Amino acid sequence: MPLPLDVAIVAFDNISPFHLAVPCLVFNDAFVSPNPADKPFNVTVCAEQNGSLTSSSPIGLNIASDLSCLESADIIIIPSWHDVAQAPSAKLIDALKQANLRGATIVGLCLGAFVLGYAGLLEDKAATTHWAYSDKFAELFPNALLDADPLFIESGNILTSAGTAAALDCCLHLVRHFLGNATATQISRLIVAPPYRSGGQKQFIPTPVPQTKGSQANIQRVLDEILGDLQQDYNVDSVAQACAMSRRSFTRHFKALTGDSFNHWLISQRLNYSQQLLEQGGLSIARVAELAGFNNESVYRKHFKAAYAIAPKQWQYAFAGQSST
Repeated sequence: MPLPLDVAIVAFDNISPFHLAVPCLVFNDAFVSPNPADKPFNVTVCAEQNGSLTSSSPIGLNIASDLSCLESADIIIIPSWHDVAQAPSAKLIDALKQANLRGATIVGLCLGAFVLGYAGLLEDKAATTHWAYSDKFAELFPNALLDADPLFIESGNILTSAGTAAALDCCLHLVRHFLGNATATQISRLIVAPPYRSGGQKQFIPTPVPQTKGSQANIQRVLDEILGDLQQDYNVDSVAQACAMSRRSFTRHFKALTGDSFNHWLISQRLNYSQQLLEQGGLSIARVAELAGFNNESVYRKHFKAAYAIAPKQWQYAFAGQSST
């Protein structure tokens, strides 16, 4: 595709300035040149009607362009939508449908994926969004192929991303696609961001400790003890005994409480704890594995990669700014 490419970023009332700034930073601000003609992207921020817009922060916005720029844009970006329960206007939906028919690249960043869903652009397409809104997304768009794990998903000319940081990854992915890896890496260094996080990498989703009530309180007490000392060896039989239950009864109650098997829950908690250790920095992978209760470093690496699609060393580098061995 010949350069420069026209990029249209859609703004709206009550938009998050930060979410609006992410694509502006990647496609416009990162390219410093005294000659605007040398820039690979022509970026326009537009709205249904040009003029003043409110934002979710105490920052006012003044937009100079209306949606007519979507008629010729090569890339259209919808930042995080302000209200997932509110469908966009028929005017915006129609503009997106027309852009899709002519093959424009259309991007829904974070909750912007809901706008693409309302426009019918995600029918039978793989898509993602912020993990905290995945249930609502599935309810509203049952024909979309939702996967709430990845940072971003590319499905033909349609891209959707997870939360704020993942929106940055998605935009850098587009730069890499159109301009090559060297340019994307240069931008990531300029804005001090990780140079490459693949779309397949999982969102960093916190796993809450299960809440209890009634007869399950005894299980919760034992689980709290386990969480306080994950380095010890545990098995279903010993934990069931500590709960004063038979193995069969414990397994049934545990499943009802957590929706998971004990062994899988234990591995998940150990992985969660290992993330905290990695993010602190200063520990080798072998030591992290030991402290988290994995008696074999290679087994730990295997579980971590399977759970997060990234190696422990990469996680530590991304969060703590250092590599480890």
